[in-house]
Amino acid sequence: MNGVSGRMGYRQHLVRSILAIREQGGVLLADGETRVQVEPILVGRSEKKLADLAAKHGIEHWTTNLDEAIADPRWEIYSDFLVTKARAAAIKKAIAAGKAIYTEKPTAESFEEALELAKLAADAGVKNGVVHDKLYLPGLQKLKRLIDSGYFGRILSVRGEFGYWVFEGDWQPAQRPSWNYRAEDGGGIIVDMFPHWNYVLENLFGRVESVYAKAVTEIPERVDEQGQRYQATADDAAYAIFELEGGVTAQLNSSWTTRVNRDELVEFQVDGTHGSAVVGLFGCKIQPRNATPKPVWNPDLADEHDYAGDWIESPGNREFQNGFKEQWEEFIRHVVEDAPNEFDFLAGARGVLLAEEGLRSNAEGRRIEIPVVALDAPVETVEVPGDASELTGAR
Repeated sequence: MNGVSGRMGYRQHLVRSILAIREQGGVLLADGETRVQVEPILVGRSEKKLADLAAKHGIEHWTTNLDEAIADPRWEIYSDFLVTKARAAAIKKAIAAGKAIYTEKPTAESFEEALELAKLAADAGVKNGVVHDKLYLPGLQKLKRLIDSGYFGRILSVRGEFGYWVFEGDWQPAQRPSWNYRAEDGGGIIVDMFPHWNYVLENLFGRVESVYAKAVTEIPERVDEQGQRYQATADDAAYAIFELEGGVTAQLNSSWTTRVNRDELVEFQVDGTHGSAVVGLFGCKIQPRNATPKPVWNPDLADEHDYAGDWIESPGNREFQNGFKEQWEEFIRHVVEDAPNEFDFLAGARGVLLAEEGLRSNAEGRRIEIPVVALDAPVETVEVPGDASELTGAR
């Protein structure tokens, strides 16, 4: 486990996934009886941090030498939670060593490199997976059930709001690391969030066929972890329209410079001919066609109708696990008994491509069509002005 001292690597992948799996006695396999147990080795740059984490959680193995860990046949899966700039080089080492690989996204800094990782893994025959955590959220799983049941009729549109206020770091510490706001370090909300939006949209509604995006840097100067002021060179807000196969239009706003006035930090509204739904991380409210009110526009009179009261809370009907843990269990089954795994490096490359083309759309001020991504797709480098100076896409 490389990068476990970071926020996501520690909280979601180590504590809430691998250690939780170890505590429950391992992963139950398809026969319903056999369990496979997990044993982590922690990898990072700081001996003190690794030693402290190992002692705190009863972990026997840790090292600052990634090459030795990758070369050791005891460790069958390499998992990567590094900053994006460092990820591809480490994954290539793991591919060369024949390890199964599970990684955070984006899988690389460029689509060209992300597609290369997918090709290298396919050629080497190594199993690979990319985190798709949003699909495992209770709210989105309830939404998926509504879609599969035909509740919406014909889906017309998707509107999403994501974000919250990230403090500048002066009078209150920022709740995100400073590299997120430096383009030269792989930061930016498009690079961070568009890979998420790609897999959410394509797995729930259909492949993304085009993007029109506007990216902005609302806060030009921030304060880092050492109290030093720095120039924010990456976008901290993005507004995008995605056209999906089947004629669905999705409009998604992503911002680290907005104050929350919604039930959850992310919220999607899906409208269909037979009904609508509003979902978040956990909640799911529905309004079917036969329970839809009939508003009349009249700006001269105060509207006292309780529109929020017209929505019905959709039941869960099952117990939901931590999404990171659930996907980890699926990937372990994929490695051990060849269970299905659709969230691979190629899926990760599609997310990187959407981020690149989103940046390109912003730079050129126009709608960009998104090609189908395949392992045998040729790669062409596209020159555009501004910070997005080398964007790539399969053509």
